[in-house]
Amino acid sequence: MKTRKLGRTGLDVSLIGLGTMTWGEQNTEAEAHQQLDYALERGVTLIDTAEMYPVPPMAQTQGLTETYIGTWLARTGRRREIVLASKVAGPVRDPKRPGHIRDGKTFLDRKNLTAALDASLKRLQTDYLDLYQLHWPDRTTATFGKLSYPWVKDEHTVPVEETLDVLDGFVRAGKVRYVGVSNETPWGVAQFLRHAEARGLPRIASIQNAYNLLNRVYEIGLSEFSHHEDVSLLAYSPLAMGVLCGKYLDGARPEGARLTRYTRFTRYSNPQAEAAAREYVALAREHGLAPAQMALAWVNQQPFVASNLIGATTMAQLKENIDSVDITLPPELLQAIDDIHRRHPNPAP
Repeated sequence: MKTRKLGRTGLDVSLIGLGTMTWGEQNTEAEAHQQLDYALERGVTLIDTAEMYPVPPMAQTQGLTETYIGTWLARTGRRREIVLASKVAGPVRDPKRPGHIRDGKTFLDRKNLTAALDASLKRLQTDYLDLYQLHWPDRTTATFGKLSYPWVKDEHTVPVEETLDVLDGFVRAGKVRYVGVSNETPWGVAQFLRHAEARGLPRIASIQNAYNLLNRVYEIGLSEFSHHEDVSLLAYSPLAMGVLCGKYLDGARPEGARLTRYTRFTRYSNPQAEAAAREYVALAREHGLAPAQMALAWVNQQPFVASNLIGATTMAQLKENIDSVDITLPPELLQAIDDIHRRHPNPAP
């Protein structure tokens, strides 16, 4: 397994990270443990979860993902062999954000951050997290597929410096080693870096945003922060929720697949995204590659990616996804990918 540095922390993380959002919904506790055992056997060290998981978020299952990781840690005693990352839910500002966590009042203030971290640590059966991330901003932003910045006047938000001050307390108490953001924007990253430097508060090590062949928006503004400020990308949805595998082409909905089971996920299902996916799938097959492995290998080769967060519901998927770390795409294939991107630029931002 290849490793990369996480921001300026000096911490090494596996280039393939294990995403866990299906555990407790599409995967049982036993299956979660099996995935963890296999992932560590293959050299995967970064395990990413969230208090909100599993997805889709529901009150009756909330926290099960962290609970399953906790029971695995208790059984195996392998806490020091992994880099454990979790996320705190942000405030509810649109219908798709979960309103059942702390009655929907999940602002990134001292009260909520403290309650969230303590509950996560209890479920995970550990006394510290290697990386604690803000799952989405406290303010309304152009994320989760929005195409333009939403001008919301007089919106109540917790100031960035206040959130960082609370996180600083967690670091000083030894409950958190490093901090990061998720679903963040260039302006937001700039604010977190500015306040950290000005007040000696924790510097964000990473940003966890969607990044895949159908959504390369990260390259436009945020990758410059990765380059000059060493804020590493933890890339989620590298297969665009499975669309880049080709299994949903021509309206196909395989039994048990995520987009078959849950109609709420529409980010990657528009006609433009399908047209682009069709070309990427064909390109992979022309080069003798599984479409999923080409899509993952492409993410792996980006210099700003510290870890590519894969997710799998079957062991076969998990093995294929991890195997992508051994694939290097040649220059001519990378050029062909960019040619498709120019014809279909970011069809699913």
